[in-house]
Amino acid sequence: MRIARPLPVPDARTAEYWSAAGRHILTLARCGRCDRFALPPGETCRRCGTSTPDFRYEPVSGRGTVRSWTVIRKASLLGFADQVPYLLVDVELVEACGIRMIGRLLNGPETIVRVGDPVRVAFEDLTDDLAVAAFELATNAGSTAVTS
Repeated sequence: MRIARPLPVPDARTAEYWSAAGRHILTLARCGRCDRFALPPGETCRRCGTSTPDFRYEPVSGRGTVRSWTVIRKASLLGFADQVPYLLVDVELVEACGIRMIGRLLNGPETIVRVGDPVRVAFEDLTDDLAVAAFELATNAGSTAVTS
């Protein structure tokens, strides 16, 4: 029996992010008080400490650089067994120094990756209106959308 990959469950705080991702637009939450990005947004802003951050989502380019990576060879989460091996990258986004995002590298698990390699956002379509941000090496032409 094949177990389905778990799907994100948007809530009031993240619905705008997931809606944009479904349209292949990467957005980040920005604190209404200190104007800094937060990922993920919480009850308080981790930068300025306000308990009323009034986060708003803004589109970002999705460009960044690889900080680290790992190849997942054994699925530790249900629903991923038929997808191993896959490569996860830890990316620092250019618009938000210090904001790091982890996602699948869609170039494949055998791809040679180095710290500092440029990447850009791509998306994995999970349903007709739900997608998760992933990355691809910026040296490849075009953009990628993968249907899981």
